[in-house]
Amino acid sequence: MILFLKVLKGENINMNSRVAVIGIIVENWDSVNELNTLLHQYSQYIVGRMGIPYKQRNINIMAIAIDAPQDEISALTGKIGNLNGISVKAAYSNI
Repeated sequence: MILFLKVLKGENINMNSRVAVIGIIVENWDSVNELNTLLHQYSQYIVGRMGIPYKQRNINIMAIAIDAPQDEISALTGKIGNLNGISVKAAYSNI
């Protein structure tokens, strides 16, 4: 769907890129600035993001839609996974 929308907008599509959703759970608020810095570094690939504060559990749940080369997605998720109190997983499309 994202690739289709990019075609309609006339954007160039890198066929070597993958579309993925990165799920992030933030349990340590002290790591949020580092997380936002990483997301900013990869902002050229980010299609959209959603954050949901789950106050009853004192955590934040985030979903990042990304269209990037496989190695860039892996690098980003690896860096996020190394942050204290933050869990991350990526789910890839078959496109």
